Amino acid sequence: MKDIWKRPLGLLGVFLIIVGLGYFIGAGVAYSRTQGGYGSLEAFSQAQNVELSYNEDGQLIDRGTVEGAEAIMSLLEDDWDFPVVSGDLDSNDPLVNSASEYMFQMATITYHTLHGTQMITLTADDISAAITAEKLDADGTYNGVVEAYQGQVLEPGTYEVPVDGRYWTGFNRTDLLDGPARDSAWSGTAHALVGELGVGAATHSTLMLALGVAGLLAGLGVVCSAMGTAFIWETKRQLSRETAV
Repeated sequence: MKDIWKRPLGLLGVFLIIVGLGYFIGAGVAYSRTQGGYGSLEAFSQAQNVELSYNEDGQLIDRGTVEGAEAIMSLLEDDWDFPVVSGDLDSNDPLVNSASEYMFQMATITYHTLHGTQMITLTADDISAAITAEKLDADGTYNGVVEAYQGQVLEPGTYEVPVDGRYWTGFNRTDLLDGPARDSAWSGTAHALVGELGVGAATHSTLMLALGVAGLLAGLGVVCSAMGTAFIWETKRQLSRETAV
């Protein structure tokens, strides 16, 4: 073994084996931390107990229908361009704990918000204040953005305002009907749920990336160790030849 240290090829082999061991240690640490992250995410999901719904045939459903789930999936894949991993949507494991499941749940909340109708109640004081602020004509005629009531004289009562596929920025916040409808549709609860689900999806994706890094480090460890072993073996073979001569 002493003579191996005197040969450049043998020295390089020993160095590569040491480097390989370093890669293996790094891979072990990365894998351990990743598994800890997966465990924490799983525990968080179980604590919330949010599950996707499937029918008896194992098909994803929303509010009892496959068509509802398909519409949500279209929003997720076509409108948001999210690469859904079909294997994550497992009827035997309905708990929301993967990036695709988190994003589907986010799309579910968003879909029903986008296609909902908000009931806005106006009081006599609201109408009087709107006339003063020139949001209504002097006689109370509405000329805002909600087409169903344009040209009508508004009186105290409840009015239906369709969200009509609009996100938060799609509303006119200064409009007498559209402004309150925006706050009602895209409430703090809706924003919080979307944000929380987004964090879950990002966390799962990050953990998958970390697991890939652990695998890459392990692969580098295998390559370095194999090369180092080959160099040492070749050095020993050369030394054996020289000794034989």
